[in-house]
Amino acid sequence: MKAFQKNRIYNYAGWMAVCLALFFSFTGCVKGHEIPQLTVKVIASGLAGTMGIEADESGNILVTESGTDIPDSVGNTHNDNGKVIFISPAGKKYDAIINLSSFANVHSNELQGTTHLLMDGRILYILSGDYLYTADLTHYKLGDIPLDAKTLPREDVAAVISNIPSPNNPDKDSHPYNLTKGPDGDLYITDAGANAIVHRKSANNFTVLASFPALANPFFPGLGGPTVQAVPTSIRFDGNDFLVTILTGFPFPAGSANVYRVSLSGTVSLYQGGFTALVDQEQGYANSHIFVQHAASFNPATGFAPNSGSVIYANGSATKVLVGGLNQPVGVKQINSNTLYVTCLGDGTVLKVTNY
Repeated sequence: MKAFQKNRIYNYAGWMAVCLALFFSFTGCVKGHEIPQLTVKVIASGLAGTMGIEADESGNILVTESGTDIPDSVGNTHNDNGKVIFISPAGKKYDAIINLSSFANVHSNELQGTTHLLMDGRILYILSGDYLYTADLTHYKLGDIPLDAKTLPREDVAAVISNIPSPNNPDKDSHPYNLTKGPDGDLYITDAGANAIVHRKSANNFTVLASFPALANPFFPGLGGPTVQAVPTSIRFDGNDFLVTILTGFPFPAGSANVYRVSLSGTVSLYQGGFTALVDQEQGYANSHIFVQHAASFNPATGFAPNSGSVIYANGSATKVLVGGLNQPVGVKQINSNTLYVTCLGDGTVLKVTNY
């Protein structure tokens, strides 16, 4: 079923109760002192399809709401109701950008709405639908009238990428999902439809840096086809190469999601395997990185297991669960050595993780 082969993560709903993640701790010591206990606090709730997360220099948190693809009275599914929301340090929510592209992907019949964003100074880049939007927030203040996405510059990433021949994208699909800034100052985008890394050299100038071949399906024969698609989700430059997380496609087999290295020339190599449904990452510390695992398992009848997501330390060989029991986490933002913010798609919350 095509709808399962791609990105069920984008519209898996059934909002659960507020995350029950309360306190978690490491085992082990640092110079004779036990690593302090972690506190997980809900700082925002009631969000609809919360996905990406960023922060500005004033301590405000920016999150996206993905929008909907529910047909209107005449069958139109281009609702264009994705949002960017600011959350103040006091926890008050403000609509900042509205009317971002959202619609049903013609290949998967799933929501292709507002996903991730990147703050570069006061310039905000947003991926929504087929597009890369650019918003200049130099003069924006909390509480201002929301910016209308219809007035913002946008670039049609999908129109270019879907037409570049690739054996890893036979359907000519494109779903711009996440992005980062490279050491050359260019933007690099994960395309979860084309299974590729997109290099944006300048406005409206997109090329494919690397693509990811399908992986063996351990459940075949029995469930799904012989392979699962390697669906890239997050990307970050670690000083030498890009690290790219993989979600995989249906049936989202446990332990089959990898983290890959992608060089600036496009060479792909394995960084670490053995994960399940990876969706985002952060810098971490020393030689360790932080990865977000959406869920621990997937059931074709019920979807991703609720309250089984986690935030994980990994260093290329070993892993350590930093926070577990999360309700389908999707995005992570590292603020400093003591604070992480996490978005949970499963219940529409933003969590603050401290003292890690």
